Amino acid sequence: MDIDSAPISRCSIEHQKIYQDWFSFADSDGDGRITGGDAIKFFSMSNLPRQDLKQVWAMADSKRQGFLGFREFITAMQLISLAQTGTTLTSDILNNQDDFEYLHPPAMEDLDVLLAKKKRTPKSEPEQNGTQLQSSPSASWFSSSKSASKVSLTAVTSIVDGLKKLYVQKLKPLEVTYRFNDFVSPLLANSDFDAKPMVMLLGQYSTGKTTFIKHLLRTSYPGAHIGPEPTTDRFVVVMNGPDERSIPGNTIAVQADMPFSGLTTFGTAFLSKFECSQMQHPLLEHITFVDTPGVLSGEKQRTQRSYDFTGVTSWFAAKCDLILLLFDPHKLDISDEFKRVIGSLRGHDDKIRVVLNKADQVDTQQLMRVYGALMWSLGKVLNTPEVNRVYIGSFNDKPINEAAAGPIGKALFEKEQEDLLTDLKDIPKKACDRRINEFVKRARAAKIHAYIMSHLKQEMPVMMGKAKAQQRLIDNLEDEFAKVQREQHLPPGDFPNVEHYREVLSGYNIDKFEKLKPKMIQSVDDMLGYDIPDLLKNFRNPYD
Repeated sequence: MDIDSAPISRCSIEHQKIYQDWFSFADSDGDGRITGGDAIKFFSMSNLPRQDLKQVWAMADSKRQGFLGFREFITAMQLISLAQTGTTLTSDILNNQDDFEYLHPPAMEDLDVLLAKKKRTPKSEPEQNGTQLQSSPSASWFSSSKSASKVSLTAVTSIVDGLKKLYVQKLKPLEVTYRFNDFVSPLLANSDFDAKPMVMLLGQYSTGKTTFIKHLLRTSYPGAHIGPEPTTDRFVVVMNGPDERSIPGNTIAVQADMPFSGLTTFGTAFLSKFECSQMQHPLLEHITFVDTPGVLSGEKQRTQRSYDFTGVTSWFAAKCDLILLLFDPHKLDISDEFKRVIGSLRGHDDKIRVVLNKADQVDTQQLMRVYGALMWSLGKVLNTPEVNRVYIGSFNDKPINEAAAGPIGKALFEKEQEDLLTDLKDIPKKACDRRINEFVKRARAAKIHAYIMSHLKQEMPVMMGKAKAQQRLIDNLEDEFAKVQREQHLPPGDFPNVEHYREVLSGYNIDKFEKLKPKMIQSVDDMLGYDIPDLLKNFRNPYD
């Protein structure tokens, strides 16, 4: 099944040239994006009712970016053309675009006249009248100027662009001041905002992680190995690229346009077990997959890895949009390492999906018992009163084993696989919402971190006995967290892991940290209370 959710605009070369001229005309800023204001002016030439144009925008901007690129613009024009013929616009239309190639461009009132007028008007050249070119609005986003009380949205062209600006001006100063990057998460770069949505697969060896990716791509990726023994011995990021190749971890971690620079903190031992596999594929244009080494079990757990496996999975969990925990009917035991890995996913529960793979290898009666045993094991490890949804299926290129599964099992597997694939289909559409969600979570975590560090600093003596005081604070860190929680009226569930903080703090001099800076805290509060809501309002459907 094709799970590429973005509308692939099909049109003839002749029509594409027409749409290119229209796109250039509608793009008032010349930045390759049609924003809400541009769309209202241009789409009004179609003389369609406002309600139809609202639907056109919602379907074309399926990722909620707040703007239309050229591909989305073509989709919008084709939808307008359909609406002009009296066709009711529904989401199902985009799933069947075979006839779009022969769809004529829509009738746009007075557009030909305006295009001809624009071609006759010569472009003004700054050199002739002595005026200087204004610097690009985006050039000033990342300047080191002090943040104003409210961030202007005039130079912002999308929700993601707005988040970049807010991060640099309001959140990053707080993170740098209290060394948030050393305790919680590395500082963000542009590539972290622009990265495609990621899906990480976790599970013991031979539970079908690599085969699952191969099943979705319908082809193997460079460097993929599949077998009953532990074949994937490294973290492999499978992403779109101009040609098929494998890039070593040390190389990919220092590339500025890749969102993996934070992995350098895990050292060369990890980077030698990390690689990027690139290939051209329509699905990879929208989703990046993270294949992981099999989690160790039994005697193998005694062989220590040369890097912090749990730390790496936690790092990827924060970046990913979906985390698939794979089991198979013959590997239901959750080892100590798997418990630690699942524990490291704390705070990302909404991203986790549990998959019972290779379910057609057992008959219906055995499957019922296996399902019950898996739910019991997960209940102990996840430690939540709610029952996790478990998807049952056999995600490989082989037909379902009807002899074992039976007709009822086959129908069940197909329905379950369809549900999981629907989850995957929605990832690109929900990527923007997920990015906002993660940004807000990060801002709250940075605030709590600042409160913790400034509180510890305040508890240190001015002159004598600093070493003993620091050790006392570290030993009683849980009590200090409770004090901060009570003083600042913060939710206890938002506080970080005590043991992790205790470990990191032992390498720092608490006395060197900054006192609480109320202006920085207020700036972040303003961002959460005003700037982000304004940003979402500014880039919602322009016809709302």
